[in-house]
Amino acid sequence: MKVALGCDHGGFPLKQAVLDALDALKVEHTDFGCASEEPVDYPDVARVVAHAVASGEYDRGILMCGTGIGMSIAANKVKGIRAAHCEDVVSGRLSRAHNDANVLTLGGRILGPELAAAIVKEWLTTAFEGGRHARRVGKIVQMETDKSRRKGRVSNPPAYPDCG
Repeated sequence: MKVALGCDHGGFPLKQAVLDALDALKVEHTDFGCASEEPVDYPDVARVVAHAVASGEYDRGILMCGTGIGMSIAANKVKGIRAAHCEDVVSGRLSRAHNDANVLTLGGRILGPELAAAIVKEWLTTAFEGGRHARRVGKIVQMETDKSRRKGRVSNPPAYPDCG
């Protein structure tokens, strides 16, 4: 597995814990910056990492900013990216198992290094479950390519008996 990694200045203090977690798991990774706490615009970093993952050059990406939210929003603008902002281990696991998230975003001002490392480990070691989740992820992918882009309400929404 190859992981693309990036952060802005708000995520920089957390980056070393994530790098250590990747090294402990023996996961190949490339750090796309930043290299200090000097201000950097998070969309610029998110774009580079998201395109590296969407192109298939990297299997997954990890992005960090102050809250992780900005990186998630920016990365999700790239076709083929399913970025999940996670603040706990359960969300990290389920973002992979149910949503097949290919980018993880973390908040450097929100998470401590131990929790961030635990989330990264869970996220990297959890497989996508497929099944009913594959159908749902397929619908997300379809939204990226849907030419109609209808506005408003769905006139005849499909029934999903397993939704509760």
